[in-house]
Amino acid sequence: MPGQIERRMAAAYGRRRAIGVRACHSWLMSDASSARPRGESFEYAGATVELVDAETVLAAARVNQVDLLRRTTWPAPVQRVDLRVSSADRADGPVHVFAASISTADEPLSKERIRRLVLGHDPVGLLLAKRIEAGDPIATRIVDGMGAAAVAAYRKLGLDRPTQPAAGRPPATIADAVVGLQASVTYDETGTTVRVGAEVPRDDVTAAHLQAFVGLTLQAVLELTGPDALTGRRIVVSRDAQPPRTPATTQTVTLDMVGGLADVVAELRQIAVSFRHPEAMARWGARRPQGILMYGPPGTGKTMLSRALANEIGADFREIRTPEILDKWLGGSERNIKQIFRDARRYRTPTLMLFDEFDSIISYAGAGGDAASQAINAVAGIFKQEMNDLIEANPNVLVVATTNFPHRVDDSLIRSGRFDVKLSIPKPDDTSRTAIFRKMIAALIAAHEQPGFRMFAEDLDLGELGRVSVGMTGADIKEVLRRVQLAKAMQEARTGGAVDPISQADLLASVRELLGPRPAV
Repeated sequence: MPGQIERRMAAAYGRRRAIGVRACHSWLMSDASSARPRGESFEYAGATVELVDAETVLAAARVNQVDLLRRTTWPAPVQRVDLRVSSADRADGPVHVFAASISTADEPLSKERIRRLVLGHDPVGLLLAKRIEAGDPIATRIVDGMGAAAVAAYRKLGLDRPTQPAAGRPPATIADAVVGLQASVTYDETGTTVRVGAEVPRDDVTAAHLQAFVGLTLQAVLELTGPDALTGRRIVVSRDAQPPRTPATTQTVTLDMVGGLADVVAELRQIAVSFRHPEAMARWGARRPQGILMYGPPGTGKTMLSRALANEIGADFREIRTPEILDKWLGGSERNIKQIFRDARRYRTPTLMLFDEFDSIISYAGAGGDAASQAINAVAGIFKQEMNDLIEANPNVLVVATTNFPHRVDDSLIRSGRFDVKLSIPKPDDTSRTAIFRKMIAALIAAHEQPGFRMFAEDLDLGELGRVSVGMTGADIKEVLRRVQLAKAMQEARTGGAVDPISQADLLASVRELLGPRPAV
């Protein structure tokens, strides 16, 4: 009944105010040169909620949709919560649109569920899982074949039918009386998805509105999970999703973590959107990019961007290295490249195939008449043929090639239709280096700082670091930070006592050390 859900929501809201949305209001310093994000912490139904850089989220939402809460884990039966902030034009003026989608339906055909069902936790299953993670095509084919039978059995047993905790519930309205925000609550026909939505005039919107909407979304979650389900949890609401308590690796990197390269990141986001929405592509007869070529100096992040794109899409990452293709025996290289694409046509889950150091695999196609050149030409010819219709043969596959030497790659290999998008990844300028410092330091803070331990001092001037690190790439900046971290760790190991946080002077010294002596002018 409409009144029942409203009474429950009101009770939850009153309980939140009574036990305190004790807004700890722990605003952390943040400005254009700070790597420490500004956040507000408050307690809700026993959970600690951290709202990071709310003002930045609202500003970014004026231009593009901002996704929040994507990687947060939730108590059963909730499987996923998507919270989005965007902008729209209405008859009475522009508004900020807050929208949340709460899903209780697990995806029965998802890669994770199929592989859990097939592999299990026995030694053979664990071995196969490790081989798949390492990119072994044979193990992948074995599990994919078993997966088809497993899915059929899963459906026959009726295990793919989702629970319907919200079935039959009518629409409702919930509100935060403090800021005067009202939100609608609706349910889809299957009862597996709850949608919460609200709008605020752009000129009136504040961080308090975003905090209030987060609270209303959590109220809707509690309606499905029970009043104590969030107790003891830490929920981080930020553009980077929940900051990991362990350092990000190349396996977990996302486009949100990329510093600088705003135009490149925007292009990759567009590609990810086209990949995730094949129904829209089909409706308009549009063809998403089949291949992407990234080129630029070493250390500029081409491989990292490829991995981030795969994670943005939610795709498997398959890296093909030169030794997997080139073979010293006659005809071996041709067989290898044919097998790689034969496997690609059989992938049943979204997969990004990365040909790293592309020029070393098929460089100088058409040059020379010796045996080595003929072998390279043969590999290049097969590559061309396979790329001609790969997207039609298997729309689950996206090919990315990276190279430091684009002039070594024959133009016919990378023409449109094979590689539709060509992205130059240059060395970062001052602004981009500042952004890279900010992103990397923020990630270290999220991973390592804890009560009683501060890793970086408050006096950091990232703008200055960006200016003095002329010529450095993202890899160089990572090395600057590694050296400073090592120096501090060794100092603590030797003295056995507390060590001062990493300061501006420490970072500047590390930058100058890595750059080395400058030639006299």
